[in-house]
Amino acid sequence: MDYALRATRAFGPRPQEATLKLLQQLLNGKPHRLITVEAGATVFQALSLMAQHDIGALLVMDGGKPVGIFSERDFARKVALLGLDSQDTPVREVMSDKVIYVTLAQTVEECLAIMTERHIRHLPVLAEDGSVTGVLSIGDLVKETISEKSFIIEQLTHYITH
Repeated sequence: MDYALRATRAFGPRPQEATLKLLQQLLNGKPHRLITVEAGATVFQALSLMAQHDIGALLVMDGGKPVGIFSERDFARKVALLGLDSQDTPVREVMSDKVIYVTLAQTVEECLAIMTERHIRHLPVLAEDGSVTGVLSIGDLVKETISEKSFIIEQLTHYITH
């Protein structure tokens, strides 16, 4: 796909079905699966949408394709600090235009590694047909990692004490 960069990592063999199910479950568990804004919308409209849904970033679309991500960080660094007017500035002028995305075939650990390496906080997730199925935040992934580790600790504790 020419509109985005696909992030991939090799961590060795893994059970594909469990991985697919896990990332899909993470997306299904989000209160708002996919909130987007059009590239021509104003920054003010994007901020209003983010506030309405209590989210920190929006996937920016143009013609049905993802073309960027607009985040609170983009607003702070590219609008507020430069003195631009959020009511007049289109999102396309201040969005991050290098979209790094993952597929449902990747693991939570891979997603976290990509975010760390690329210094990003949001990853769009593509379905097999190339459509965007959702966006994962670093918070989503950290929460899942903590939940998984807590479950393992509980199971080990139960095993040891019974």
